Amino acid sequence: MIGIAVSTVAIWLYLVLGNGGFWLARERDTRDVPPAPAPSVTSWPDVVAVVPARDEADVIARAIGSLAAQDYPGDFRIVLMDDGSSDGTADIARDAGGDRLTILRGTPLPTDWTGKLWAVSQGIAAAGSPRYLWLTDADIAHAPDTLRSLVARAEHRDLALVSLMAKLRCTHWAEHAFIPAFVYFFQMLYPFSRVNGQGPGAAAGGCMLVRREALAAVGGIGAIRGALIDDCAFGALMKTQGPVWLGLTERSRSIRPYDGIRPIAAMISRSAYAQLDYSPLKLIGAVIGLALVYAAPPLLALFADGPARAVGIAAWLLMTLSFLPMLRFYHRSPLWSPCLPLIAAFYTGCTLLSAWQHGRGRGGMWKGRAQAARQ
Repeated sequence: MIGIAVSTVAIWLYLVLGNGGFWLARERDTRDVPPAPAPSVTSWPDVVAVVPARDEADVIARAIGSLAAQDYPGDFRIVLMDDGSSDGTADIARDAGGDRLTILRGTPLPTDWTGKLWAVSQGIAAAGSPRYLWLTDADIAHAPDTLRSLVARAEHRDLALVSLMAKLRCTHWAEHAFIPAFVYFFQMLYPFSRVNGQGPGAAAGGCMLVRREALAAVGGIGAIRGALIDDCAFGALMKTQGPVWLGLTERSRSIRPYDGIRPIAAMISRSAYAQLDYSPLKLIGAVIGLALVYAAPPLLALFADGPARAVGIAAWLLMTLSFLPMLRFYHRSPLWSPCLPLIAAFYTGCTLLSAWQHGRGRGGMWKGRAQAARQ
């Protein structure tokens, strides 16, 4: 028991002190703000936003409307790729997009592509030759200065990719419980300070500004055509072409609701097993690791004696403190922080669900497509 206690506190000491400060949530688009290009229109490069959409009638008007309302001084256009929608998505978008919007109907999905990436690929092909492509989702609403901010950062540092972790909706009780942890766990896997430095590349798919020539140099979006976790694969790909930047933001917000346990579980399980490369051995290792990191500290604190209990309390305290900055970012009560072991247990269950769905040929299910079955 003391060996387990020492192991778990050692892990938390590393995570808090040696994992890029992931838990501090310091990498934000409001910090180290770059100067804007000169005020003339000609000094701002041209940009085309590419938005894939499949049955997004509930959210598309707000998303496209936020793009059409960008106060960007340079040339800016929007391409919406309607990926076989049957709910009037294109008509709703047309009313919201104005003159900046072009709507295209997607062609049938090839067998070696995921649906989203095939739609993005077609949108990029139709975009022409802008300096930047803004890849954003149909459920993301942006503040009017978002594109101006993205381009200023990309131009100032000559970045191949700028990506913002869109702030997820967090109003329902289930979102209160599980959404801040989603971003917390993402940052634990891909510490933003390392992504923005010498570490591996990553990105957040809801908002990515990419230099078109850099993307073309790696073979275009087709280089990751089958990736289910496409944003992180895209970030790693683009880092081969130059520096990338990833940060938290209040400017870009997800407007997709997760009003209950079931939709949140579906969102997590869609790609959890893909993160483990569809490997049963990695799945077993992940479950054991999650138990050691998240379950052991409270169990030791509540049921062990002597030094093992003291070490378990210390590990649980480190875990609790590390969750506080993300709860603060989402304006949630700090009382959620000691509950992180229970939240992690839910995520573990979703990971097992993801593996089970993949085994049934229903992995990566999205809008009626079992995309993980294509891996």
